[in-house]
This record gives sequence, structure tokens and C-alpha cells, in this order.
Amino acid sequence: MEWWEAILLVVGGVAAGLINAVAGGGSSLTVPLLVLAGVPGNSANGSNRVGILTSNAAAATAFRRLGVRGLSRSAPVLVPIIVGSLVGAYGITRLTDDAFERVFGILMLPIIFLSIRKPKPKVDARPWSTAFTAAVFFTVGLYGGAVQAGVGLVMLAALTRAGYDLVTANNVKVVANLTLTAVALPVFIVQGKVEWIPALVLAAGLTTGGWIGAHAAVRGGERFIRAAMVVAALLLASKLLGLWDWIADQF
Repeated sequence: MEWWEAILLVVGGVAAGLINAVAGGGSSLTVPLLVLAGVPGNSANGSNRVGILTSNAAAATAFRRLGVRGLSRSAPVLVPIIVGSLVGAYGITRLTDDAFERVFGILMLPIIFLSIRKPKPKVDARPWSTAFTAAVFFTVGLYGGAVQAGVGLVMLAALTRAGYDLVTANNVKVVANLTLTAVALPVFIVQGKVEWIPALVLAAGLTTGGWIGAHAAVRGGERFIRAAMVVAALLLASKLLGLWDWIADQF
């Protein structure tokens, strides 16, 4: 790994850790950054999970120390998330690296849209049935196990629709994401889809950003990072979709 690639991964990791803690979507930055650093698509997807695991652990610890509660209500979502994440992680490793990069580039567009349309709390929402809750969060786990990027946004939208206030939903989301990643990561390791040096460099940035971002979420300081995230994600999506190469060919 070149020195500039290491700096890119650390700085990008800090930014993504902030984004993941206050809402979600940080992997829409880190997976393409790993690809830019020379990691093949599916290995970038697997390597990214190392930092997601450590950053969510840091964010969950910070939320706990800041007195945010609500985890007793997370049990109904964790079991279907675990099952879904196992299925999704195994299924995505069947794709070629090029196919994964194209799929990921396309998925970044709705992720960016979700990051702009911040989910609003639904404190008076009718409680979901047990079966519907299991179905929703199995699907969330399936997506998170396969792709990861934006799963925090999807979780946050589902949790707030179910009646969680935004801060508590953020806390439950972090723990659910931590659980999902802890289950999915071993699948990528067994399949040989983790490159450890880039993964650990990125993890250092993600963990720092996750810790800082948990404080920002509680104190309402998340707005300043959204615009930068949208611009960066659009640029990186165009890279994965081959638009940079197409433009270069025209000149």
C-alpha cells in the first residue's frame, strides 16, 4: 500500500465513521475508497466490515456512557437481522469483483437519496406485529450482510417508523449494525475476501469517527457532514460505474 492510499483511507474512515454514527451511509464512501486503493470489489466489501465492526463498537460504547438507553427493545430485531445477514453475506461473495462494483455503484444513488431525506421519528406509530417486524428486519439483515452501505439509514427509517425517538433509534441501530457485522464478517474471512492491511488502516479512521459521531448525534451536530458526504458519494459512484474512464477516453 502506498503512503497516500493509507492517508486516504484514514481520512475517509474518520468521515465515514461520523456519518455512520449520526445516520448511516458511510460505507458508500469507504468501499469505493478501498477500490481506489487497489482492493478488488468483493474484497473491498469484506475488508470494509472490519472497520464497521470496530467503529460501531466505539459508537455503542459512547452512546452508553452518554446515558442513551433503549436496547431492551432491540431483541425482536436482532434475530432476523442475524439470519438475514448470513444469507446476504454468503450470496454476495458469489459475484465477480467487476459485477459487485457495478451493483454497488448503482445502489449508491438511492443511498444518497436516503441520506438527504432524513427519517423523521414516528412516536405515535402503531406497533408492528411480531411477524411483520421479523420480515422487515430479515430483509434489512439480508441487505446489510450483502452490501452494508446505507443499512444504517434503512434501519433508522424502520426503527423511527416503529416509534423510537431519533436518539434511541440511533443507539439501537448502532448495536444492530454491530451484531450484523459480527455475523457477516466471518463469512467474508472464510471466503478469503478480506485484505487485512487496508482493512486495519481504514478501521483506525472509522473507529475514531464512530466515537466522535456518537457525541455529535446526541448533541445534534450531524448536519455539517451531510453535504460533503453527498458530493463525495456521487463522485465515487461515478468512478465505480466507469464514468471517470469514459470521460478520460473522450479527451
